[in-house]
Amino acid sequence: MQVAFHLGAHCTDEDRLLKSLLANKNALAAEGISVPGPGRYRQMLQDSARTLKGAPADTETQEKFRDEILHDRGARRVVLCDENFMCVHARIFENGMLYEKSSYKTQWLRNLFPEDEVEFHIGIRNPASFIPAAFHHPDQRYESFRDFMSGTDIMDLRWSDVILTIRENNPGCPLTVWCNEDTPLLWSQLLRELSGHDPQTRLNDDFGILNTIMKPIGLRRMNKYLEEHPPETEPQRVRIIAAFLEKFGITDEIEEELDAPGWTEELVNEMTEIYEEDLFEIERMSGVTFLLP
Repeated sequence: MQVAFHLGAHCTDEDRLLKSLLANKNALAAEGISVPGPGRYRQMLQDSARTLKGAPADTETQEKFRDEILHDRGARRVVLCDENFMCVHARIFENGMLYEKSSYKTQWLRNLFPEDEVEFHIGIRNPASFIPAAFHHPDQRYESFRDFMSGTDIMDLRWSDVILTIRENNPGCPLTVWCNEDTPLLWSQLLRELSGHDPQTRLNDDFGILNTIMKPIGLRRMNKYLEEHPPETEPQRVRIIAAFLEKFGITDEIEEELDAPGWTEELVNEMTEIYEEDLFEIERMSGVTFLLP
């Protein structure tokens, strides 16, 4: 069986991808793809991982997981999503590092299913907007920005370090990465990458997050255009969506909040440049599929 873990990150799609897959669970089940509700597995997997601490789950434990999680024991693939798989909001920058626990938490997850094909998926975000969003999130308990950052040097923060750590601790496990900034353009591809469904299968909520950031008239016109001029390739589809989003995007929903102590335009620009250079490093990594519009 294939086990696809969606690791988040925090403050990226906010479970929207999971909700879209759940809305299509019957169609996906017909292809042998199980998308269980998060209540069936999140706490159980976290508890089991802490108990085993990286030791491979025995046959009895694996059978328990299948009984508790799967709707269909004959499923060929299961999709499991939790932005807290690596840590909770308050520990994102624990000990001055971005997702320090990724070094072993992903390995713990992988060894819950030692006999299965495990893969990881993660959306990342420009630190210039990711840090303020994470700090202001209601699940984040620190009142002090300094305490939340735990001594992290924001200019040394690199997503490539997290990605490399996951790869090194989980050899043989494919890793798919994308930028949260590109999620609206990649939506249908992300659903397909996570679920592994047939490319010819048309899912409901195919535009997902676009419903929240594009004016209704724009969505209607885009849908009509796509019906009358079906794109022949995914890049062509992305270009069409980008054009309609540029014309009909809801500015307040598209613009990101950059409210953090000491944030200046110069700092944001510098952090963004570092982020873009970091993306180039991730794109070149072996064993990593980096999705681009």
